[in-house]
Amino acid sequence: MDNIAREDAPVLFIGNHMSTLETMILPCIISPLRQVTFVVKDTLVNHPLFGDVMRSRNPIVVGRTDPRKDFEAVMNGGMDLLSKGISIVIFPQSTRSPVFRPEDFNSLGVKLARKAGVKVVPLALKTDYWANGKIIKELGPIDIRKQIWFKFGEPFAVMGTGKDDNQKIIEFIQASLAEWEESPL
Repeated sequence: MDNIAREDAPVLFIGNHMSTLETMILPCIISPLRQVTFVVKDTLVNHPLFGDVMRSRNPIVVGRTDPRKDFEAVMNGGMDLLSKGISIVIFPQSTRSPVFRPEDFNSLGVKLARKAGVKVVPLALKTDYWANGKIIKELGPIDIRKQIWFKFGEPFAVMGTGKDDNQKIIEFIQASLAEWEESPL
C-alpha cells in the first residue's frame, strides 16, 4: 500500500487483468490516496449494469477495433489526465484472462509513462476467483475457495525505449503470481 502513495505526482499503474473485480476494487484501494481513473473498453461505459459507475470515473475509452485510434486516445487522454494530477490504471492485455501471458502484455502503458514523464507503479493481481460469465462476461461464477491477491511494486521512471521497463513489469507480475501459487490457503 505504501507504493500507491510514495509519489506526490500522478503515476501510471500498469498490471495484469483477470476479472471484473479489480475494476471495482482498485478505485476503493487507490482513491483514498490519490485521484485515479482507468483505460477501459467502450462496452464497459455502455454496459447496462456498470456503465454509470465506469463513466463516473471519467475513464479513457478505447474501442479495440482500430489500434491506431486507441493508441491516440490513450496517449492524448492520458497526457491530459496526468497533467491534471490524475493517475491512471491500465491493463495492457487484449482482455481479461485467468492466465497471465506475457506475449499479450503490450507496452502502451510504458509508452504513455515515458511520454508524460511520470513514474510507473507495477501492479500484480490474482482475482481468478471471479470467472468470466458465459452469457454476460462480467457476471461469471465466483469460487470462494480461491484467495484474492493485489501487490503494488515500487514506483520507477521509464528509461530509454521502455522495452526493459515493460519487461520489468512482466517479471514483477510473474514473480508475484508464482509466489501466490506457492502460498498455502
